[in-house]
Amino acid sequence: MIRPANIPRLLLTPAILTTVVTLGVCLVVLLVLSFGRQNYLDIELGLSAHNFELALTKPLILKLMGKSALIATGVTALSLILAYPIAYLIAFDIHKNKLLWLILFTLPCWISYLLRILSWKLILGYQGVVNSSLMGLGLVDQPIDALLYNSNSVVIALTHAWAPFAILPIYVSLEKIDRALMKASGDLGDPPYRTFLRVVLPLSLPGVSAAFVLIFIPTFGDYVTPHLLGGPTGFMVGNFIAMQFGASNNWPLGAAVALVSMLTATLLVCLFIAGSKRAVRAIG
Repeated sequence: MIRPANIPRLLLTPAILTTVVTLGVCLVVLLVLSFGRQNYLDIELGLSAHNFELALTKPLILKLMGKSALIATGVTALSLILAYPIAYLIAFDIHKNKLLWLILFTLPCWISYLLRILSWKLILGYQGVVNSSLMGLGLVDQPIDALLYNSNSVVIALTHAWAPFAILPIYVSLEKIDRALMKASGDLGDPPYRTFLRVVLPLSLPGVSAAFVLIFIPTFGDYVTPHLLGGPTGFMVGNFIAMQFGASNNWPLGAAVALVSMLTATLLVCLFIAGSKRAVRAIG
């Protein structure tokens, strides 16, 4: 006889096993490759740490990792800033048809990721919507080159693509907050902003942390958006890894850089979660 309390755990078991097995196989393959050496078209497996030495000491790789971390942090911060007010509005100010509003705000996610990225080429391009509008209004005499093919265009496109994904986890955390706690804070004399800082923000932190992880990790390793919109100055570590598995034909180095990037992203996520908890405690 299956207990009702165990049903959710049983339903999640296939998904968890599939994720663990597939992720585990990929990590093992990357780990084995990272200790090998590329010999033209063949890979010589071994126990050499040369690729990890390059990944941790080569200036170009370190620069790309730092740049990727900076871009991912900027995209995540902008996404959270845009998503939090929307989630707050749906959770506290909208009392009917909340599901409909959630669907409307997350509607861009239904469109192909590639199409959303490519659409920014039409918006930010030399003859794009922004330049045409600025010239039509007489604000500029000629199109602005700096709108596209740089890190700024990558940040804009990634923020547009990932911000809707932050709404749902934040909304779920806000929806679970006991309204009686907010009312009690007000009854004790706290102004609205103080109630937000002492009650709402700390209790919504799990949703914010989930949104951070959901956005930061994919954007840290993204290579499609920098390839299409970044140009020479928008190159990220994901592009370097893709190049090693492609044109450069150096799979062991690509595997080592991929593993180091994963560890770096994980460390940064842990630092954010720990730092955000300390900041909330300090504010409260």
